[in-house]
Parts: sequence; C-alpha cells; structure tokens
Amino acid sequence: MSVNENQPHVWVLPEDDANRQLANEFHQWVPWDRQRQMQVLRVARGWNKVLRLFQSVHVAEMKRCAYRLMVLLIDFDGSEERLVEAKATIPVDLADRVFILGVWSEPEALRQAKLGSYADIGKAMARGCREGTDRIWAHELLKHNASELGRLREHVRPILFPPN
Repeated sequence: MSVNENQPHVWVLPEDDANRQLANEFHQWVPWDRQRQMQVLRVARGWNKVLRLFQSVHVAEMKRCAYRLMVLLIDFDGSEERLVEAKATIPVDLADRVFILGVWSEPEALRQAKLGSYADIGKAMARGCREGTDRIWAHELLKHNASELGRLREHVRPILFPPN
C-alpha cells in the first residue's frame, strides 16, 4: 500500500531489519484510517548507506513532494557524533522535514533490556507519540533522541495521530 503523495505523509528509511521491525510495529498502531500516510521503506543495510540513499534518491524526491516527511532510522552504535554526522548530510531546505532517530547502540539491546519484543516496543513508541509521553523514550537506550523526538511529534503527530 502506498501513501497519498498529495497529503502529508511519513516515509521511514530503516538501517537494518531490526529497525524495520520496530517501524512496522509502530505502523501497526497508527489508526487504520491514517496507515496510508506512513510507509516503511526497504532496509538500507547500514547507517552510512541510509545517508547515501537519502542523498542520492530521497533528497530529489522530497524536493518534488512538499508533503513528505522522512525518518532516518539508524543505530547510533554508541557514537555521540552520529547525529551530527547524519544531520550534516541533510540539505538546509529539507532540515525541518527530516528526522534522525535510533537506538543508542542497536535495537537488539532494547530486547536485552527487557523492554519486550519488537512488537511491544513499537507499540510503546506509537503510544508515546500519540499521547506525547516519554515512558519508552526516556529509557537509557532511547533518551538521546529527545531533541529529534520533540520535532518529530510536532510534525508527525497531526498526520498519524490527529486529535479526534
């Protein structure tokens, strides 16, 4: 199922299969009438490949499609510089529509931290986005996303979780 490009929508570009699973589980908790406004793309197979694919394909598409928001879902691999490095690849005119999120190490660590299955974690992330809560996002492995999460909620919540 593809998104309606004439409406605000969100594309998620995951680094690996674990990130794809988290995004897909999040997507399952988007209200059914809004699910077409989110699409999880194919796995890029590496955080640097996410950035290269974004630059080589998605920058031009985003410039053509003014309603598109993009989430780059990467592993931070414990690197404090990863967000800075990733943001440096985003053109200034798209910076407000691109969000970089990920687990501080890798998604498998969320399960090892006993946060549940990817289904449980994706559901908790969707609930946090919908309700504006930080329960899951305050976890040690996710708290570094705070600045991006604030921006993301401001832009994505009205698209995927509009007020009733």
